[in-house]
Amino acid sequence: MAVSAGDKVPTATFKVMGADGPQELTSDELFSGKTVAVFSVPGAFTPTCSAKHLPGFVQNADALKAKGVDTIVCTAANDVFVMNAWGKDQNVGDKVVMAADGSADFAKALGLELDLGPRGMGMRAQRYSMIVKDGTVDTLNVEEAGAFEVSSAEHMLGQL
Repeated sequence: MAVSAGDKVPTATFKVMGADGPQELTSDELFSGKTVAVFSVPGAFTPTCSAKHLPGFVQNADALKAKGVDTIVCTAANDVFVMNAWGKDQNVGDKVVMAADGSADFAKALGLELDLGPRGMGMRAQRYSMIVKDGTVDTLNVEEAGAFEVSSAEHMLGQL
């Protein structure tokens, strides 16, 4: 069963690229005491993710922060090196934390995994966004298969 508004975010460990290479970032470090805008994509460098989803959060980072968001996080079931390269390719800078969920453990814990094995992509996460306040899901927006509407930065701005 998928996570819903009012649920605590599950415990997870992400990988992020630091100055000295890959580093661990726990869900407690990420979510405790903060308002976090999280969005997940099925894969880095994929068409909709690269053309719309990540760029929308980069472009709207200041507006999201003006509405009380402390941190913006992008997750995908890709490794930390791919997430880092994609962040550089998209000129993310320090606007979005590129958090690798390499084995889709966070997606599975949320109940939002997506099996793309038949398409050669393995286990991934569904496309979604959520607002997390101090470790609790405040708002969750899960896309229908193939859609890109409710998980956008623009939609989230209207929810804050």
